[in-house]
Amino acid sequence: MLRKIRIALAVLFFAGITLLFIGIGQQWWGWMAKLQFLPSCLALNFTVIIGILLLTILFGRIYCSVICPMGVFQDIIIWVRRQAGLILHKVNERRIKNYAEAKKAGKDVGQLSTIKREVKHFKYNKEHKWVRYPILILTIAAILSGLQVFVAIIAPYSAYGRIVHTAVGLGKGESLAPALLITAAVSFVAIVLCAWLWGRAYCNTICPVGSVLGLFSRFSLFHIKIDASKCKACGRCGRGCKSSCIDMDAHTVDYSRCVDCFDCIKRCTEGAISFGIGKPDKAETAKTEETDNSRRQFIMTTALIGGAAVTAKAQGHLDGGLADVTPKSKPTRSERLVPFGSGSVENFYSRCTGCQLCVSNCPNHVLRPSTDLEHLLQPKMGYENGYCRPECTICSTVCPSGAIKPIEKEQKLSTHIGRATVNYDLCISALGQDSCGNCSRHCPVGAILMVDDPESGHKIPAVAEEVCIGCGACEFLCPSRPISAITVNGLSVHHE
Repeated sequence: MLRKIRIALAVLFFAGITLLFIGIGQQWWGWMAKLQFLPSCLALNFTVIIGILLLTILFGRIYCSVICPMGVFQDIIIWVRRQAGLILHKVNERRIKNYAEAKKAGKDVGQLSTIKREVKHFKYNKEHKWVRYPILILTIAAILSGLQVFVAIIAPYSAYGRIVHTAVGLGKGESLAPALLITAAVSFVAIVLCAWLWGRAYCNTICPVGSVLGLFSRFSLFHIKIDASKCKACGRCGRGCKSSCIDMDAHTVDYSRCVDCFDCIKRCTEGAISFGIGKPDKAETAKTEETDNSRRQFIMTTALIGGAAVTAKAQGHLDGGLADVTPKSKPTRSERLVPFGSGSVENFYSRCTGCQLCVSNCPNHVLRPSTDLEHLLQPKMGYENGYCRPECTICSTVCPSGAIKPIEKEQKLSTHIGRATVNYDLCISALGQDSCGNCSRHCPVGAILMVDDPESGHKIPAVAEEVCIGCGACEFLCPSRPISAITVNGLSVHHE
């Protein structure tokens, strides 16, 4: 029962978060992204941080088996490995049977090739503290020093986001940044190989979130316990433990690495393994103990984690209502643009983990992964493919790390993230080639007016800098090619 509850909740969270990275349903399951531990730490979301730590102190690392998409992804790989192994094992058994029957019938079948055991078995390994905690210390140091590249690469949530975003982009035939392709491919191969060969070794050796939660799960109130009086030393629990944390000889469990998958409870045929408080009561029968624990865990797990039945429904991109525009070249900006709600360039890049969630959900393709070394994999903002529509606040609602804080549509119209400047040497109207006025007509805040130029006698655009919010409508819709006659330069600190 415990295992079924865990799997049901894991499927719910995994499907929701994966759809978020595809760009579907942020209004339904966007809250799932807010429950990710490392982004919540960067966002100083103490409610989520304290909630996850309390959950860990109560039940152990249930977070790693239910809420974390990278953890569930590894469980899927391990399951596939086991199923493939069972299939190959059955094929080998059939070969042995056919060989024996043929030999019994007196046929010349030669020698049977060596049959390799294909069913994946794990074994107990001690905690690799010399790897685990130095990586955790480096992660904390990187966060404090602003070295977000290291955090973006190692963070489990961000790594999974890049894998999904890259896979979707390749499926759509999009041109992706080489840095994104390489890091996503390396992360995918490393995670798959690690899970295929060693189970949850990534979670218990490299992942900084797993290391932090492991410090608390050592003292969890509810945990896996083994009744030595009932144990027949069959070894099934240890061979099936993907965290390699069950010492079958000592009948102990390393709670800092146990991710509460409950596979061991299912595999034990003697009822020697249960999930509960303290040491097992030897007076109780295995059946009664398992039933009571299952009932209690069902109530508590459901109350703490919750599970709402949601129906997947595709969310299409916003319709900009614009005709196709010939691609433009990227202009040189005096300061970077960062999204509405970021507050400042420094805040955005010091908190962003490069998970690509805002990139996946940006309906107007304003955000894309950066390729420069200083902000590698973190999003950058540009108006070559669209502009930041004033009514759109999706990126601020899905960002889990506080790099983009929630902002209302009305507030967005009065928040200044950049200023537009006009290059009259490129402006069609200023050159007298045509009476354009595109920038003035489409400015959502009326910051651009067409005024008479006494020198040329033509109408030229003039920007009221105190009104311009930096949305980029003027830059995107400017017909000048390959560089727009209007460029929006970012503000290092946003203001209203």
